[in-house]
Amino acid sequence: MTTTALGLLTGLTLGLAAAFGGFSAFLLVLVFGGLGLVAGRVAEGKLDLAQLLGRDRD
Repeated sequence: MTTTALGLLTGLTLGLAAAFGGFSAFLLVLVFGGLGLVAGRVAEGKLDLAQLLGRDRD
């Protein structure tokens, strides 16, 4: 399992644990899943936040 997949699963699990049931819980899980995915991509080195924020490492 890649770090990205692990980050996504972690985010989804935390989202489910934080709020279970209803449409608002669905949206919360979606947000946590996205945050987990981004964290996994950053940890894996496939996403450079400095470039997205306009802060190059020159």
